Amino acid sequence: MSFSGPRNVNGYRNQNESSWDTAGSNGYTRSNIGAKLDGYFDKRELPMYKDKPYSYAASRRKPWWQKWRFTGGILLLLVALLYWVGIFSSTNTRTSVKDASKSTWSWSSKMAGTQVDWNERRERVKDAFVLSWDGYEKYAWGHDGYHPTSKRGTQMTPGGMGWIIVDALDTLMIMNLTSRLTHAREWITTSLNYEQDQEVNTFETTIRMLGGLLSAHYLSATFPEMAPLADDDQGAPGEDLYLEKATDLADRLLGAFDSDSGVPYASVNLKTLKGIRSHADDGASSTAEATSLQLEFKYLAMLTGEKDYWEKVEKVMELVDDNGEEDGLVPIFIYAHDGTFRGHNIRLGSRGDSYYEYLIKQYLQTSGLEPIYLELWNQALTGVRKHLITYSKRSHFTIIAERPNGLQSDLQPKMDHLVCFMPGTIALAATGGKTVAEAKQAGKWGKKEQADLDLAIELTKTCWGMYRTTATGLAPEITFFEINDPPRSEADRPSTPPADPTSTDASAEWKDDYVIKNQDAHNLQRPETVETLFYMWRITGDEKYREWGWEMFMSFVNYTKLEGDAGFTSVANVLRVPPKLRDNMESFWLVCLTSPLPPQFPSILSPVLISSIRDIVADFEGEKQAETLKYFYLLFSPVDLLPLDSIVINTEAHVFPRFQLVRGLTTGWKRKPRDKEGKVIKSEKKALEGGGKQKDISEEQKTVKEEQKEDEGTASKGAA
Repeated sequence: MSFSGPRNVNGYRNQNESSWDTAGSNGYTRSNIGAKLDGYFDKRELPMYKDKPYSYAASRRKPWWQKWRFTGGILLLLVALLYWVGIFSSTNTRTSVKDASKSTWSWSSKMAGTQVDWNERRERVKDAFVLSWDGYEKYAWGHDGYHPTSKRGTQMTPGGMGWIIVDALDTLMIMNLTSRLTHAREWITTSLNYEQDQEVNTFETTIRMLGGLLSAHYLSATFPEMAPLADDDQGAPGEDLYLEKATDLADRLLGAFDSDSGVPYASVNLKTLKGIRSHADDGASSTAEATSLQLEFKYLAMLTGEKDYWEKVEKVMELVDDNGEEDGLVPIFIYAHDGTFRGHNIRLGSRGDSYYEYLIKQYLQTSGLEPIYLELWNQALTGVRKHLITYSKRSHFTIIAERPNGLQSDLQPKMDHLVCFMPGTIALAATGGKTVAEAKQAGKWGKKEQADLDLAIELTKTCWGMYRTTATGLAPEITFFEINDPPRSEADRPSTPPADPTSTDASAEWKDDYVIKNQDAHNLQRPETVETLFYMWRITGDEKYREWGWEMFMSFVNYTKLEGDAGFTSVANVLRVPPKLRDNMESFWLVCLTSPLPPQFPSILSPVLISSIRDIVADFEGEKQAETLKYFYLLFSPVDLLPLDSIVINTEAHVFPRFQLVRGLTTGWKRKPRDKEGKVIKSEKKALEGGGKQKDISEEQKTVKEEQKEDEGTASKGAA
């Protein structure tokens, strides 16, 4: 969610003057005439271009009326007046940010030096969050969306869902922002009401709202020193406020699971509790959305003892697996009415990503007591290596590509920024959240774990290169790559190591492997890469991941912070300096995501176009500043703040504890029998080639298990 905010909220700027002071305006930083004239007349702040200096020296011998600056100023004033009355008006107004190379916050220069103070850097992240939050609090309090440029809020439902407030509760706690948490809690107590006749997206509401409430409950109960409030102390009347709200919301969301198969519908009405099929994609639900509800509902089941929460989401995992997709890689759409997949598109970007993330995290959430999810993760990762891993042509960067038409179709060398969650998740799976040193000391390190960590390291370089290859230091939404024809597989990996993406050479050859199209060049302040940097730092202890994170944070600071009362926003094109900024209207698309398309849309737009709009909406996922800043904060924090081996973090960066299987909770399903290639054995009896004899399925399954056990034994000996 967005936490964009102003820089000059009353009572805030004065107390943070040293942190937030700027040297002045530059370029087109405000969407008004004054800002544009400021940028023109203050030549010291004009952007530097390679082919021209700032300006040419004016001759002092010429009379005043011949001086170019005066004449130019008069002409510009005339143009500005025409602009003011609407001559050049556009429906797509955009604002541009100052040239960060000429002006930045004062603290960034003060912090330069050989000695790095990570606690100080962490405080700068908190400053950014506070700036954003205070702007929202001043201009859009209680609203679900915030538009910092126009200083207004919007609602997704008639009464509001607390979309920003609830999503930020645990961040307020982690950053110890007690007074702001008090205000948020007061709003939840007096204003948050889910009894609304409104359709909401099942997935987004679960990961953000239900996840936010459950995370707040966990942190307030387990870490009372985090932004301490008397209202949620043990025995206080409001002790269970977050849990009570979470239970109310979860009971309403359960209506989405009332399909013929048990796969949840894309949306649900909060009042009628009726599930609603998708308004696009032939009514199919997103696979990632249907399979990324499990951490939230399972934790709630553990807290309340209500098995229904557990069984509903567990059934979805069984239905998905029963399709028996090859090598654990699943298409990105699934029908709610029968639990079968729609199409053959295989990707780890939008609509596919968090299915894989939640496989290993379900295993970790229940303290390793559900090995079925580890088996699913290992099968899927093997499938990724076999079918999706390839390498860039010149510099040999490791890529997770796509198979839009199925595993037997051509490979598409495309990576959404969303895919950059994967390196950190692979590293997390390799150690279970412990450091590499701890895993080795515990005897839980072998060839497979080392190979997985090596893959995570190489993929992290690729994602970091997405930032390093642009003029702004910010990654595009989508990146394509130059690859060989035919593409290299992991079995045919290049013998030479990949290039170093930390090179500062603007003409470095490795950058040619990254292909960024104009329509993909925007940056939405997504968290996936900093999320991976956080995991890689915690697991490997390598300081370079923190340094990369700081460089990334400064790029966000320099190119997404607006002047005046605007706060932070998203970038329209990361390839240009100074970049053009969006008017941050993504909140409108968020409303579209959580509400049905207008009834007239199907008659106006083709199903393909509607699906494309839905993809855009899914890609936006609202605004990610809170999640991104939370990961920056944790990256720069001491490692004993929320140790990885005692928690799991959901796909919206909400924190849950690991727990044991208690209150009768257990894994309630088993995988269908599979052959050595991992394919489901569909018939009760399978004809053998040759004599027409029949072999009982149980005998074949026994043989397969014995062979797998023998293979595992051989692998263990090799690792030893």
